[in-house]
Amino acid sequence: MSHDELLAHAERSIAVGSKSFATASRLFDPHTRRSAVLLYAWCRHCDDVIDGQEAGHGAVVIAVEEAQRRLAELRRQTDVALSAGELHDPAFAALRDVARRHGFDPHEPFDLLEGFDQDVRGQRYRSLDDLLGYCYHVAGVVGLMMARVMGVREAAVLDRACDLGLAMQLTNIARDIVEDAGVQRCYLPEDWLQARGIVPGQVAASEQREALACIAGDLIAAAEPYYASAEAGLAALPWRSAWAVATAARVYRGIGLKVRARGRHAWDVRCSTGKAEKLLAVASGLWLALSARWRRDRPRDPGLWQRPRRDASTARPDAPAVARAAAR
Repeated sequence: MSHDELLAHAERSIAVGSKSFATASRLFDPHTRRSAVLLYAWCRHCDDVIDGQEAGHGAVVIAVEEAQRRLAELRRQTDVALSAGELHDPAFAALRDVARRHGFDPHEPFDLLEGFDQDVRGQRYRSLDDLLGYCYHVAGVVGLMMARVMGVREAAVLDRACDLGLAMQLTNIARDIVEDAGVQRCYLPEDWLQARGIVPGQVAASEQREALACIAGDLIAAAEPYYASAEAGLAALPWRSAWAVATAARVYRGIGLKVRARGRHAWDVRCSTGKAEKLLAVASGLWLALSARWRRDRPRDPGLWQRPRRDASTARPDAPAVARAAAR
């Protein structure tokens, strides 16, 4: 597949899969945007395969054995993409292109797949800290890879990029509580459910909506310090990248505030942002990106959840091991 064909595939993926990210991605410089869109295409593909959906829509319940088989195949193809094997799927060709171009930490794509593994296993999360660990795998690590696309290498700035992923995922979870329950998933901390008298299997019950709204509000509140931390890292980014990141953050934060404001009615209609709201986010994102250059840098709050640190010399999963897992 030629470079132009690969990019066209990725452009179609983001246009259908996420209008919010599509809007923000247009603010990058052309070089950065190309890589960001390619990375999105791989992430979107993996998510769709595990959830049995198309472009982020229509998730269905998949038998555990089938989900495990799909996950093993994703791991195998990801390993090939990060090495020199032959590829046939454009999503993995996109990953290879962007990983080589920007020198990805080879652990990070596999960290994302570990998050999907938690979904396949039906893992439950006892506390907010446990949930943040999951959020790292499915979103924080995407923030890390996106930051590398923007040229970030400093650990402190990567922390801020991870924080934005955590904030966005907490927002997603709050917005999608009832939708997730429909495919037998519940990400809410079990100690929060117990405190509100909600049984995990009855999360979507109409009589639970007032209590559920309180938990959603707590999730939105928990996301706020991570949005603030991410905003404090904007000054370290090229200004157009800072503009795109600030815009995406504003869009997602706005969704969370809508969920909280709607209370028990938050799940009657899916919370989203309209065109006017996106344009406002673009304008406010520009102001944040430019004004960040003049604001005093704030140290990251040591009380925030900390992403895992690894020795860079640690090897990634080897291809034969992944291939054997796929064959089981």
